[in-house]
Parts: sequence; C-alpha cells; structure tokens
Amino acid sequence: MDFCDVDDATLTYECGPLAYDDFPKTEQPVYLLGEVYSAIHDLEDLRHDVRSRLWLTYRKNFPSIGGTGPTSDAGWGCMLRCGQMMLAHALILRHLGRSWRWFEGTSDEKYKRILKMFQDKKSSYYSIQQIAAMGVSEGKAVGHWFGPNTIAQVLKKLVVYDEWSSLVIHVAMDNTVIEEDIRCLCKPAEYKDRLDMKEIHGMKKRMSNSPGAQLIDCYSDSASSNVNSETLVHKKEVDSTKWKPLLLVIPLRLGLTETNAVYVDSLKCCLRFRQSVGLIGGKPNHAHWFIGYVGDEMIFLDPHLTQNSVDIDELDSADDSFHCGHSSRMKILELDPSIALGYFCETEADFDDLCHSIRKFIMCPGGTVMFELCKTRPHHWPPYEPHTTKAGINTSEFTMVERASCGSDEEFELVG
Repeated sequence: MDFCDVDDATLTYECGPLAYDDFPKTEQPVYLLGEVYSAIHDLEDLRHDVRSRLWLTYRKNFPSIGGTGPTSDAGWGCMLRCGQMMLAHALILRHLGRSWRWFEGTSDEKYKRILKMFQDKKSSYYSIQQIAAMGVSEGKAVGHWFGPNTIAQVLKKLVVYDEWSSLVIHVAMDNTVIEEDIRCLCKPAEYKDRLDMKEIHGMKKRMSNSPGAQLIDCYSDSASSNVNSETLVHKKEVDSTKWKPLLLVIPLRLGLTETNAVYVDSLKCCLRFRQSVGLIGGKPNHAHWFIGYVGDEMIFLDPHLTQNSVDIDELDSADDSFHCGHSSRMKILELDPSIALGYFCETEADFDDLCHSIRKFIMCPGGTVMFELCKTRPHHWPPYEPHTTKAGINTSEFTMVERASCGSDEEFELVG
C-alpha cells in the first residue's frame, strides 16, 4: 500500500489537457459497468461516463474517528474507499439510473443526497468514520487494512439504516450464490415460513441494547435524525411484499499468490453483464475499484490520492474533487487473486437475467467456473438468516494498529 505523505498541501486532480493515455486507440470494445464503447468513436462519451462515477479517495483533516482517532485515512483506507465507490455507483443506479451523467455545478438533489452519504463525517451513513468503526465488529481495528470480504460485510451492516434507498446487500460466501437465499432477503414475504419470528424479536432487543444502535446519526425522511432498531425491523416487515433492490457481492480468490490465467475469460465475461458494478481488488494492500476492461487490461479508479476533506453542506462547496477526469489501466494477470465482484439488481427480473447469464456464460460446459450458482441451499448447510445483525461497537475506544502489520487479505476458499 502507498503510505502517502500527508502534508499541508491539498492534492487534487487538475481537470484539463493532460498527456494521459486513459484508453488505448484500439478497435477492441471497451466494457464499462455494463456498457460497451468504442475507444475510437465514443471516446468523449466514454470519458464522461468515467467522470460521472463518484471518485472517493484518501482524505485528510476530517473529524477524527471516534473523537480521538485518525483525521486521515491515507495509507490504510484504500479498500474502504473502493467499497464506498462500488456502493455509490449502486445508489446512483438506484436513484438516478445508468444514463445519468455528472456536469460541473449540477444541482441535482438526488445526486447531492447520495454524495452527502459518503462525506467524511459521522453523521453520514457511509462515511469513513462509520465504516472504520463498524469494521471493529469484523475484527479490524481502526487503521487496519480491509480485504474485499471485510468491506462487503461492513457495508451490509450499514445499509440497513438507509431507508431512503431501501437497498439490501448479500455477500455470497464459499464461492456459492444461493438463489433462494437472495429471494428470501429481497422478498421476505414470500419466504415468511423460513423466518424465525422469535429471532427477529430477539434481534430487535439486541439492537436496541447495542452501542451500534446509536452508531448511525444521519438525516432521514423521518422527523428524527436517529434511526432506531424497532423502526428498521417494522419497516422491513411492512415493505416485505416487494423486491428490495439488491447489491450482490461475491468474494473470490482466483489463485494462491497470483491470478490464475484460466480465470481470465470468465472474469471478463462477469464484467460484461449489464448488472455489473465492477469489482474491488488490486495488488497486495493496494486496492482499486475496477470498472471494466479493454483487451487484456483492467480499467480502474484509484483512491490513492490524498485530498482535503470537503463539507458538501457548506455554501458554495465544490464537488469536483469527487470526480476523476481519467481512469487507469493494469494487466489482468497483475491483479491480486483476492477480489469481490459486484452486481446491482434493481428488480427481480434483473436478478433472473443475471442468473440466466451466469448459467449460460460462466457455468457453460468447457468453461472455467469461478463460483457456483445454486437454486437452493445445500442440505448440510446451516439455515439462512437474512436478518442477523451483529452487535455494534463503541468508537470512543479502539486500538490503532501499526501500518506495518497490515496483512494481504482475509482467508478465502480457493476457486477450483
């Protein structure tokens, strides 16, 4: 991981003519977050698409984590930022659609509301403060590097507080996507016989007594800015008759110490699906958000730039530092084998189409299977618990780790 030198200077990307080869001049198609472009004929549209993604980088001079903790995530927060970027794109799809584009000075209220969710302040749902603090419940001390699975698990916990988006996150473990589990999560009314109501009421009690119940303190549609656990559970019960938009995250390991070449074609195929929100991964302790590919090169946004924290709530505050004028590229085989694929399914029809595409293009005879897709949960597996929530944590006390101790990643079951 880069340990950026955090000095008094504010580093920003300067929009303007730069001698930067963001896309090669090639006839090969460019696949970007479910869209297809020509790097020759669609170059400006392609660049505008990249520029419209939320670019979340290292920041400094933000309110300290836990009141006395770090005021910058430089050197340890890159995977946290990549998780933010993937989720931010899912929220843009949810509220604005894939065709939405950012223009400097935009006054789009939905866009501004999404952006505020990722500000570096405790009152924001998906802030670095909330993510780092919730990471403690996953065994990651504040200042410790996350792996793809850890950030997915943390965001899964935080998203339940975002009533406006009504989004659910499913993290598919053991290289296996279970359709029935996801339908149970997204349409619980149709699977109510599988839910243990005692567990739900027990969860309400645990959440109300948990420090995590006070962890989130954000604006909402309700009169109170605090989201209490009883409201959360009640809302899930009331809204359980319709499909809840899904962010599906699939953590994988595509080799022992390096990406195995046998998975390259399957990986490309996964990035071509229209539901793709990219993947998070990179090199050891050096994470990126990968948004597509061209030829044998991955296209990514890089969070390793330290910028001053920006408060969007302030008058005349600019949002240009949240958008990058160019993407970067790296060879697919240079990718660290620990990754997490992401897919957004707004509707059940989107999920059905994704399952069909996986079976047709990934699980086809003669192909290299990266993960399994099953209709139902194997009998020897424990019951699925879609509403399980671990106890929250108190960010007023935490342990800072030495940066040198940051490991490469969590444990994964090897594919194949």
